[in-house]
Amino acid sequence: MQKSAVRDAIIAQLQRELDLQTRAAHAAREEATSEESKSEGKYDMRGQEAAYLAEGQARLALELTESLTLYHGIDLAELPANAPAAVGALVTLEARGKQTLYFVGPRNGGLEAQVGDIAFTVITPSSPLGRQIVGQRAGASVQLPGRAGPVQHKIVEVR
Repeated sequence: MQKSAVRDAIIAQLQRELDLQTRAAHAAREEATSEESKSEGKYDMRGQEAAYLAEGQARLALELTESLTLYHGIDLAELPANAPAAVGALVTLEARGKQTLYFVGPRNGGLEAQVGDIAFTVITPSSPLGRQIVGQRAGASVQLPGRAGPVQHKIVEVR
């Protein structure tokens, strides 16, 4: 799988979320300023609640815009053999015969996306898993929580 396809899938998902948040922020702002939201008494807070909601959604939209900028500019150079994991790396972990693919991104950890029929999850260097993976090479082991306790995962590939 090409890292550019991974980046494009992340960007597409972030863009969809940005579009949704932008529409929601506009709708909340319109509600906050509409005549129907005008206070009917000192305890009527509909307009103020809508304004707070619009502000929060606008802030989230700004964060998504910043994330899009970061992902558009991310370095996707192929890593040399036996290179340690870093931002921009695709990392394959294996445990109990099952492989899982992760992309080390600058933001938006936990975002799940798919390229074709291959799913992956974005992790960041500041996440618990990211702290274990960044700087490690293929062959190293990391631990992830499991139902019956920590599960040892082997780093199969860093690219």
